[in-house]
Amino acid sequence: MARAVVTGGAGFVGSHLVARLLAQGHEVVVVDNLHTGDRRNLPEHPALRLVEHDVREPFDVPGASRVYHLACPASPPQYQVDPVGTLLTSVLGTQHALQLAERAGARLLLASTSEVYGEPEVHPQPEAYRGAVNPVGPRACYDEGKRAAEALVRDWHRAHGLDVRIARIFNTYGPRMALDDGRVVVNFVQQALRGEPLTVYGDGQQTRSLCYVSDLVDGLCGLMERTDHVEPVNLGNAEELTVAALAQAVLSLVPGSELVHEALPVDDPTRRCPDLRLAAALFGYTPRVSLAEGLARTVEDVRARLGRRRAPGVTPRCADPRAP
Repeated sequence: MARAVVTGGAGFVGSHLVARLLAQGHEVVVVDNLHTGDRRNLPEHPALRLVEHDVREPFDVPGASRVYHLACPASPPQYQVDPVGTLLTSVLGTQHALQLAERAGARLLLASTSEVYGEPEVHPQPEAYRGAVNPVGPRACYDEGKRAAEALVRDWHRAHGLDVRIARIFNTYGPRMALDDGRVVVNFVQQALRGEPLTVYGDGQQTRSLCYVSDLVDGLCGLMERTDHVEPVNLGNAEELTVAALAQAVLSLVPGSELVHEALPVDDPTRRCPDLRLAAALFGYTPRVSLAEGLARTVEDVRARLGRRRAPGVTPRCADPRAP
């Protein structure tokens, strides 16, 4: 049984990864300051330990053989609250995760992001594309922080021979997304369930490629264990759709609302779609969960949590962390 460290493991993606690692028989240590994560996302399990800690400060987990470094706010409303803190989480947090991996002789996987491509001029985006990022815009704390984190990881490999992986994660959705996450899927689902108009930014023709969280976890585990590739690898779903089409897909499951349009946020990308050929070639990566199936699961999860929020005397809880 390997000891795996998951920084940011109480968050949305992190908690699903933790559940997968536990199901595979690993011992898991979650390092999370619970700033955007929630301890209720994690199951009670004898092989799981939560260390409440900010990765901007050094940390140590003796005996680790795998380090999944996911710690960082990932949605604009979260990371723009404290942009300096977000940037330092990417840079200092990655430095401290690398130091831990080197001390322990562990393999490290960095959870990077499709945001390193910025407003892409190449479509779909292959790993060789270097991006078009605004280094001083309101999203730069996250975009440039992740670009710096990738550089750190690759330089540690060059300088120290550290065994590393880099995952560029595209839009991901599913159960246990924070209700105040601010990203498009959870926003639409909540608004539809409350009978409110669905807020579409811009004309709705901007595109996203949405990956269900279990498919992303497949990719993270496959990249970590089934390849020795140290360069960045895209993970996500290549099925591209407009934001307006996504709104209609949500309304097909929860009918009754209308659409309202607001101004597009600054530097919000108008097209986003991964080129997944490298991941497919390296370890056979193929997303399996359809948008219809993934949205249905997400709607039921959000409906249950909104219901618990409304129930008198009931403390809101996240969905069962063992659910798919």
